[in-house]
Amino acid sequence: MQVFHHGDSARHDPNRYFRRGAIVDHPEQADRYHRLLETVRASGHVVREVGDFGLDPIFAVHDVGYVAFLREAWDRRDALPGIDDEILTGHFARPHMHRRPEGLLGLIGLYTADTSTPVRAGTWQAVYGSAQAAVAAADAALAETYAYALCRPPGHHAYADSAGGFCYLNNSAIAAERLRGATGGRVAVLDIDVHHGNGTQGIFYARPDVFTVSVHADPADYFPYFAGYADEIGAGPGEGFNRNLPLPQGSGDEPWLAAIADGVVAIGSYKPAALVVALGLDASKDDPIGALTVTEAGFRKAAAIIAAAGLSTVIVQEGGYLCPALQQNLSAFLDEFERARA
Repeated sequence: MQVFHHGDSARHDPNRYFRRGAIVDHPEQADRYHRLLETVRASGHVVREVGDFGLDPIFAVHDVGYVAFLREAWDRRDALPGIDDEILTGHFARPHMHRRPEGLLGLIGLYTADTSTPVRAGTWQAVYGSAQAAVAAADAALAETYAYALCRPPGHHAYADSAGGFCYLNNSAIAAERLRGATGGRVAVLDIDVHHGNGTQGIFYARPDVFTVSVHADPADYFPYFAGYADEIGAGPGEGFNRNLPLPQGSGDEPWLAAIADGVVAIGSYKPAALVVALGLDASKDDPIGALTVTEAGFRKAAAIIAAAGLSTVIVQEGGYLCPALQQNLSAFLDEFERARA
C-alpha cells in the first residue's frame, strides 16, 4: 500500500491539556506520528513524503478567514503579553455571539472550540503538511484504487471555520472534496473513530454529493457531546445524506462491526465514485481516552468489510493515542485491507 506523510507533522508538539479542571499530559503528542510512521515502514508499505499542493485544496472546504488565522496566529503572539510556548484562550464564542473581533485573543475564542487545540510555533506547518498528505493519498487512490494518509494532527473534529478536539484542518473532508472534484461524481466518508466526526458532518451537512456515515460512541455522555445523534440526517439538499450510528460505551467487536457493515451497505446504495475512511484507532479497548472495546481482530474484520465494497479508497488517519496497541491495530487494519484487495 502507498503511504503518504509529511515530516512537518511532528512540528505541532502540545505537551499539556486543561481537562476536567486539571492540567494533564496532552494525548495528541508528536510521538504519534513517529510511531505510526515506524509501523508502516516496518510493515513494508511504500512510504512517500509528499510535496506541496498549495492552499486551494484546503480552501475547498475551509473558510478563508479561519485559514488566515491558523497561518498568522503564532506570528501575532506579541500582541498577547505573557505568551510562552502556546496561544490558548478561556473565552469561546457561542452561537448567539455573532461579531468577529479583531484582537488575537478574541479570534482564538472565535476559531477554536476548546482547550485541546492550542496554537504553537509549528502548528500551522504541521496541519498544513497533514492536509497535503490527505491530498496526495486521494490522488493516489484514484490511480491505484487505495492509499493511506498518515495525517497528524487528526482532522475530523475541525469544521469549515473552527478547530476542536485536537483537530485544525479536516483532512478527511479535504480528501473527500479532492476525490469529488477529480471524479465529478459522488463521494462517501465512513468515519470509524471512537468519536463522532462532527466537523466532517458539519462541512457536508447540506450537500447531496458527499454521503457521511459515522460509527462512534454515543455522544450523550462522550465527546463531542453536541453532535453525532441518530436523528441528524442532513439538511436542505443534503437531507438523507448523513447517517450516524452511535453505540453504547463499552461496545466491543460485534456491535461495532455490525454498525460498520450497515454503514457500508448504505454507502453501496449511494453508489459513490470513491470512499474516504476516517480511521480512528481509538475505538481500541486499550486506547487511553477511548470508550469502546474493539480488539485487534476487530480492526482486521473492519478492514475486510470496508475493502469488500470495492471502491477507490483513501484511508485517512484520525485518532488513536499512545499505547502499545496503537501500532498493532494500524498494522492489522492496513495489512488486512491490502490482503482483501489482492
